[in-house]
Amino acid sequence: MESRIAKAMAMENHPVALLWTDDKPPDAVEFKPGRWGCAVSLFAQAASRGRPAVFSRETYGCWGGGVGLGFGNRYEDFPGGVDGFCRFLSDGNAKWEGGAAMGSKLASSAGQRFAGDWLLGERYLKDAKTTLRFLDSMPMREIPAKYVLVKPLEATDPEREQVQSVTFFTDPDRLSALTVLANYTRPCEENVAIPWAAGCQVMGIFAYREAEKAHPRALVGLTDLSARKNVRPTLGEHVMTFTAPWSLFLKMEGNVENSFLQRETWHALGHTPSLGSR
Repeated sequence: MESRIAKAMAMENHPVALLWTDDKPPDAVEFKPGRWGCAVSLFAQAASRGRPAVFSRETYGCWGGGVGLGFGNRYEDFPGGVDGFCRFLSDGNAKWEGGAAMGSKLASSAGQRFAGDWLLGERYLKDAKTTLRFLDSMPMREIPAKYVLVKPLEATDPEREQVQSVTFFTDPDRLSALTVLANYTRPCEENVAIPWAAGCQVMGIFAYREAEKAHPRALVGLTDLSARKNVRPTLGEHVMTFTAPWSLFLKMEGNVENSFLQRETWHALGHTPSLGSR
């Protein structure tokens, strides 16, 4: 499916479709079972290079990615369990009884960097109690499929495939335009939100929850500093994500014609479609 939005905004990256499927495409990139990886980095490759990627309950890359893609509460598998993760995201496991010994084991098995974060904490939340409240609020779920597939929207056939959402990896100008378009026919509602969560979780379970609402919102992401670090070599430093549940995306697509995208203010920003633009 070709996107009117991508063409009108002269998008530099492919819009990425997320699908649930029981069939794994033979050309899809996939993490090896049990190996660490950042799910957002594979989303970024689909956006920048057009490479499809697939994730399963054995190949989700990291615990947060397993949660974010919809494979249940994978934090139960984190070193030290859910409590260990709550301390990891906040002020660390160094003061926990047995923390130093486990940190030494992790240094040899998972590397010094992860062991350092595990012991001292990523400090993204104030303390473990705050982290636990965050986990309790998350829309964790088990999706009814074997795989999560992400691929360029233009390689997707919505008549044969059930698309869950579409994500744009984009700069501030186009992010602003996407926000305007999301509000184009619903200006009295909060149609775009920025949830606090991992990058893959915003594109995954948080977007899944929006899709179930009568009036789903689009979600802005990549406020996840760890994910930003991981995708910078692929996408640069100024990219954010904008994820629209499928029903909202279709409404936005239908409103491109005769909108602000055809007026001088948008063109003055220098993003007028050119020959060969997606």
